Amino acid sequence: MQALYQSIGWQGKKRVSIPVLLFFLLPTIAVIAELARGRVNNFLIFKGVFWHTLQQQNLFAAYPAEYWDTNHYGPFFSIVIAPFAVLPLQLGVVLWVVTNAFCLYRAAKELPVAEKAFLGLLLIMAVENMTASHNLQSNALVASWIIFSYTLVRKEKDFWAALFVVAGTLMKLYGVVGLLFFLFSKNKVRYLAGLVFWGVVCFCLPMLLSGPRFVVQSYFDWYASLAEKNELNTSMEQSISQDISFPGMVRRISGHLNFSGLWLLAPAGLLALLPLLRRQLYGNTVYQLHYLALLLISVVIFSSSAESATYVIAMAGVGIWFVQNNHRQHRWVVALLAFAIILTSLSPTDLFPKQFKRTYITAYSLKALPCVLIWFAILGKLLLAPSNQFKSPQVHES
Repeated sequence: MQALYQSIGWQGKKRVSIPVLLFFLLPTIAVIAELARGRVNNFLIFKGVFWHTLQQQNLFAAYPAEYWDTNHYGPFFSIVIAPFAVLPLQLGVVLWVVTNAFCLYRAAKELPVAEKAFLGLLLIMAVENMTASHNLQSNALVASWIIFSYTLVRKEKDFWAALFVVAGTLMKLYGVVGLLFFLFSKNKVRYLAGLVFWGVVCFCLPMLLSGPRFVVQSYFDWYASLAEKNELNTSMEQSISQDISFPGMVRRISGHLNFSGLWLLAPAGLLALLPLLRRQLYGNTVYQLHYLALLLISVVIFSSSAESATYVIAMAGVGIWFVQNNHRQHRWVVALLAFAIILTSLSPTDLFPKQFKRTYITAYSLKALPCVLIWFAILGKLLLAPSNQFKSPQVHES
């Protein structure tokens, strides 16, 4: 990490404050810019989830008089967005973006890594956090909930870890991957009890705004909405900004838009589970963090719903992976990180010519490529590295 700081000129005590400042400053600038342009459509969709639940209107129907596009979040999201939806629009937008950034910051702070590694992680996530903020998206919040579902298990707060798994799943499905941290739990009965308790609570909470029949029907509607969205996302003609994923990259580079992502998802899912056979490493913090990184990247690069703003989740995984490795011994790790920062994080910015982005990066879903390569690198270590290689001076063992 020292090389990372030196390359951008940090000295002395400034190491503590500047990365944190940048992490919050960039999304603040982003949300101010979007408000100035009047581009708050995504927040209007989110706000609509609350008001439509209150009015018992279909959460997934089109409301062209209110916003374009449709909602794809679960009914539980009506509870999450409620505090922001009832505020005046501009205030709600700003607080929504700041809350997302703060939750991701707080989750990163809870990781068992040294201060230098934590600051480096903030830097790695900063640009993607800004991109998510430009789109007023919830992805930083989603990433934080996945991370919390791990850190709380590590701290033996299994009951609360279950809350983030349930809430993340009922809001945007991605959170379901946190369920795998059950295997690292030292009190599995408490964890399972938490899943049951929070499952009932989170399922029923939206009923306070509407009613049981409406909420139950909304979950059926949500399933139909996601199925329809998946079909649209996998068609380049319908939505070139979606399906920025490994299957999407294969579809678009090969030109076979009907290629089923299951041919990649099924083996990828199996491969992602194989490291869990190394049960002797379950108590090793470096192993746990590598697996957390693998899952954070997985939910993005194998999702047909992945768009540019989703990659704050994947880059959180990239950052967690990077700060655990000995960069002086493994120069390729630095090279992969640089590749990810340039092609994944910076490609949506004005640093890349618009025509180049449209013709190559967006058209072929190349934003996903560095994260795919890093996913394989993490998987390779989890499967093949000797146990004595799961050590890092930047990580605090349990």
